Amino acid sequence: MNEQALSVREAIVKRRSIKNFNGQPIEPEIIPEIIEDAVWAPNHGNRNPWRLIVAADEQYEQLLEVLKEFGVANWKQLSDEDLDKQMKKFTSASAAVFIIVPEDARQKERLEDFAAASMLIQNIQLLAWDRGIGTCWKTPPFLDNPKFRERLDVQPGERIISMLQFGYFDTLPKAAPRKTNEEIITYFGVSEEE
Repeated sequence: MNEQALSVREAIVKRRSIKNFNGQPIEPEIIPEIIEDAVWAPNHGNRNPWRLIVAADEQYEQLLEVLKEFGVANWKQLSDEDLDKQMKKFTSASAAVFIIVPEDARQKERLEDFAAASMLIQNIQLLAWDRGIGTCWKTPPFLDNPKFRERLDVQPGERIISMLQFGYFDTLPKAAPRKTNEEIITYFGVSEEE
C-alpha cells in the first residue's frame, strides 16, 4: 500500500485504464481487501445489487483456460496465431473480477442497480490505483455467451456488466482528453444568446 494515500481528487484525475500489464502476480488477499471498502458505493435502498466472482492466482490461470474454451474462440473460428493474439488481452493481467447485477423487471430499479454497480466498479478502480494496481473495465462479447455464463454460474435474471482486470504495470498511459465544462455544462434558465 502507498505510504501516503492519494487525495480523492488525485485518485480520480490520475487513474488510468491499464491495458498493458506487466504480468507480476497480485497478492491474492489484496482484491478482497479492496472490495471490502468498495462496497460502500451509494446504492438505492441499500440493495447492494451486485455479486462478484474473483479469479486470482491459480483461479486466474483456470479462467484463462475457460476463456480459450468458451470465450474468445467460441465466437469465431480463429487460427492458433489469432487466438494467441486475442488471448494477450487477458494473459498479461494477474486477476479479474466479474461484477454481476440482477436484471430487475422494473426499469427504474434495473437502472438504479446498474448505476450503483458502476459506482462500485469505480470505487474498486480507485482503491486499486491507490495501491499501485492498475485495472481495466472490459465488456467483451463472451460475457453473454451462455456456456461462459454457465461456467461462472451466472443465473437467469442476472447480467455480467464487467470483467474488471487487475495487474501491475510499468508504463502509465497518456490521458485521453476530456470534454471541457463549456462543452458539457448548460445552466438552467440561461439561454445561449446571453
